[in-house]
Amino acid sequence: MDDAGRYRVMVVDDNAFIRAGLTSALEATDDIEVVGEAADGHRAQELAWRLMPDVVLLDVRMPRTDGVSAAAALSRISRVIMLTQVEEPDVVLSAVRNGAVGYLVHNTFTVDELAEAIRDTVRHRAHPLSHAASAALIDAARTDRATAPAADPAERRARFGLSAREVQVMDLIVRGHANQDIAAKLFLTEKTVKNYINRIYAKLGAPNRATAIVTWIGMPPQG
Repeated sequence: MDDAGRYRVMVVDDNAFIRAGLTSALEATDDIEVVGEAADGHRAQELAWRLMPDVVLLDVRMPRTDGVSAAAALSRISRVIMLTQVEEPDVVLSAVRNGAVGYLVHNTFTVDELAEAIRDTVRHRAHPLSHAASAALIDAARTDRATAPAADPAERRARFGLSAREVQVMDLIVRGHANQDIAAKLFLTEKTVKNYINRIYAKLGAPNRATAIVTWIGMPPQG
């Protein structure tokens, strides 16, 4: 964030109309500033080192360097949210493995929801996944381990050391529920749910929601 408390965002997409639309929409908020734009992953990396944005909104399919490849370098500079039309399971999984902390599919969120996702990501309060991306992660994990014996739930719980309540929370995360929904279903406060999730991340060795999902399903991310 800058000295005025604004969230600094870089928009990366090879479609100039999408970049312009995102920039216009985000800058209409009171606390988000688009500090840079790029049309490919290579240029995005050059700009990111100079601009040091809080969040990079990153498309997948672009010339020169695609978004999934660029995410590996950009995630060392900034927090990366994939923002794309692509929702193939292998692409979602590769982006998460390369350091993306969120994956949003166009036309599944409002401008207000995107703005809140940016704020929550910077504050380390959430890792935004559209329902399509969450489902893709789960499908990819299940496909990858299809030939392996299924992990017994009790063995999985023992392996990670999760409490019974933490298992309930994690299972709802895997089903794509947001923190607010989890709180309502388990009759907890949202703050309590966040505390459970932080403990789950620590036990699973997962830095974010997406990685926690694939780890819990049974396929730890590479690298």
